[in-house]
Amino acid sequence: MISPLSNPTPGSVAHGLRGTWSTLAERISQLVTHDVLAPIDRVAIGAIFFLSGRTKVDGWLTVNDSAYALFRDEFRLPLIPPEIAANAAAWAEHLFPMLLVLGLFTRLSALSLLGMTLVIQVFVYPDAWPTHLSWAGLLLYLVGRGGGRFSLDHILRIR
Repeated sequence: MISPLSNPTPGSVAHGLRGTWSTLAERISQLVTHDVLAPIDRVAIGAIFFLSGRTKVDGWLTVNDSAYALFRDEFRLPLIPPEIAANAAAWAEHLFPMLLVLGLFTRLSALSLLGMTLVIQVFVYPDAWPTHLSWAGLLLYLVGRGGGRFSLDHILRIR
């Protein structure tokens, strides 16, 4: 026997709720577009990495002793000396977030930070996967969709 709710008629309660929800979802989709999401994502993930980069430097980009100690004692990346890793991380955590916020070379910047996230996940903090997964979600969205209308990529017609 077929339930009355499995094939609702236009006047039934189920059709009314579904129709109302569908209308609401359509309106939300029209408001929350890529051009709204992209700048929010760019600033959100950019801030995370930029603030992390700021902890590694004194002044503008002079890597501090605590960053060297961190890479020497805690992070211990394979194949890369701690001094080189600390400098590379400090530069990357400043450059790519700034490019993201500006929306310049968005896909490349997001891909670079995604690579950094993968290194952190695999070699540094393997138990922090929920955090890294949320970063990866934001970064993959930007890699796939780009910087949006409110970006230098759009103004300069950089795909």
